[in-house]
Amino acid sequence: MIRDCEADWVILGHSERRHVFGESDELIGQKVAHALENDLGVIACIGEKLEEREAGTTEEVVYAQTQVIAENVKDWGKVVLAYEPVWAIGTGKTATPEQAQEVHEKLRAWLRANVSDDVADSVRIIYGGQ
Repeated sequence: MIRDCEADWVILGHSERRHVFGESDELIGQKVAHALENDLGVIACIGEKLEEREAGTTEEVVYAQTQVIAENVKDWGKVVLAYEPVWAIGTGKTATPEQAQEVHEKLRAWLRANVSDDVADSVRIIYGGQ
């Protein structure tokens, strides 16, 4: 159906799908694989809830979400990671540029250690909060 609409990209893992509809990291990983197999680009959303940020588990949360995505990607050329802190969506709070950049840098380091230097250097990481 997405192809019938002539779309080339999909957004997967959005906070509403994760936290309202209960989509698991594993299901999001499967959706990533399916989209890429069907020649769609993927904007994969990752991010922590406020209580996770306050508990100091931001890295743990985004690394776990990214791990399942990475397990389902063969070619990172059509993948964008969107750091989307749940606490900054519709709450009137926004991550500072420094907070977003810190997570982006840690994600690149994680990608370097767990995927490859090439992916860490080339993958697009954007900020998806409001």
